[in-house]
Amino acid sequence: MTHSELFKTTQLGPYTLKNRIVLPPLTRSRSSQPGNIANDLMATYYRQRSGAGFMVTEGTQIEPRGQGYAWTPGIHSPEQIQGWRKVTDAVHAEGGGDLCSTLACGPRVAHIAATRW
Repeated sequence: MTHSELFKTTQLGPYTLKNRIVLPPLTRSRSSQPGNIANDLMATYYRQRSGAGFMVTEGTQIEPRGQGYAWTPGIHSPEQIQGWRKVTDAVHAEGGGDLCSTLACGPRVAHIAATRW
């Protein structure tokens, strides 16, 4: 692939991506406590990377028992949804798009992570 190919639009299923740059999900453990809420720091992080053709957010637990690592954000309470709305709005304001990566670590990983912290 040539350098210019990296910046051409491409199709990903029904989506037209503005380029072929992808931000993979990265566990960052920066949610606000208490409550594991996406915050302004996270909105800034994703806004700064909104030039990528496709972004997948960090693993986001869908319910409290699915949390495997400390300080990771959730999306199961009204406060968490409001926090992620800030992130989404920041990304969309820059013309970007994102996909929420949901996470359910399960009891085995959740137990191991809890014993580390």
